[in-house]
Amino acid sequence: MNWLAEALKHNDNLIKFRRDFHQNPELGFQEFRSSAIIEKELIALNIPVKTGIAQTGVVGLIQGGKGGKIVLLRFDMDALALQEETGTKYQSLTPGRMHACGHDGHMAIGLTVARMLSELRTELPGTIKLVFQPAEEGAGGAESMIAEGVLENPKPDYALGVHIWNEKPLGWLGITPGAVMAGADFFEIRIEGRGGHGAIPEKTADPIVAAAQIINALQTVVSRNISPRDAGVVSITHIHGGETYNVIPGSVLMKGTIRSFKKDIHDLLAQRIHDIAESTARAMACVAKVTWIMSDPPLVNDPMVTQSVLASAGKVLPEHATDQNYQSMGSEDMALIQERIPGCYVYVGSANSEKGLVFGHHHPRFDFDEAVLPQAAALVAASAVDLLAHS
Repeated sequence: MNWLAEALKHNDNLIKFRRDFHQNPELGFQEFRSSAIIEKELIALNIPVKTGIAQTGVVGLIQGGKGGKIVLLRFDMDALALQEETGTKYQSLTPGRMHACGHDGHMAIGLTVARMLSELRTELPGTIKLVFQPAEEGAGGAESMIAEGVLENPKPDYALGVHIWNEKPLGWLGITPGAVMAGADFFEIRIEGRGGHGAIPEKTADPIVAAAQIINALQTVVSRNISPRDAGVVSITHIHGGETYNVIPGSVLMKGTIRSFKKDIHDLLAQRIHDIAESTARAMACVAKVTWIMSDPPLVNDPMVTQSVLASAGKVLPEHATDQNYQSMGSEDMALIQERIPGCYVYVGSANSEKGLVFGHHHPRFDFDEAVLPQAAALVAASAVDLLAHS
């Protein structure tokens, strides 16, 4: 089968769905409109549907006519709390909300894959489990869906995920065996000092000065503790302390994230943050408390599943440049699914400099070349069928 030609037959619908989702973005666990559209479309395809999983998640089953294995296909749905600045005719209609990561495209791809595979259901050597997931953007959507049984009844044998990727151009694929995205932890550091008048600093224990020293010291965690052959990130992304010009506050709150591909690196980063924050604050007559908020493990592609997807990509998109060594320090809660189910997570390049579509994910001017949509749909559909046939 020419999977790309089949996907291109649905190109008008791909773009229609993508732009409709884009104009109506919804935050994590609030994707009620999106999930209602997905439910309606799957039912129209005679696909049995379960809804309300993790509040807004949708699961559909395409049961093949020949028994066999089960492949889970996951598509995320949530948008970001961001004011869009693209100026496109399909720009977000909701102030302060934007699909700035491509999840609008992912939903459109998922619906198209569902249509393509449902048309072949009697020939499928197994079952496709379609999972439309809420709240990927750091809110625990995968964890919630797993807790509510998405990996059971039936339990998948394999899992596939896809991400439109504006860090790379159209015509590029990232299909990497092993770790492909970093594990992520989020932390808070609260520094308690002794506030007072800005003109009498000697009477205070200034948590702002302590915070500045801690931030500077944390910049050495990776450069002086991690081998250059390994990868790690420590970023402070939020700091709040004080309300006015002439008052030294009593406390400061900082927030940040760490990223790594290996557990020993993760543990070292976490320990060094504790050590530096607590000892530096103590030296400044303050007290620091570090609190960890949530965690996603590294996203690891199973070697066998990845080789199958690579073979599928070679047949479906033979002119694409395929990178088997690409890794990102970004995180992705698909990792929680692939911890339990052998899987492969694929990047499909979507940037186009000639059209000015070069802004990265989570940027207010993020947009992608919609030519990526049928390419990704064809690759996911073909990879799923090939995995079903895997003995």
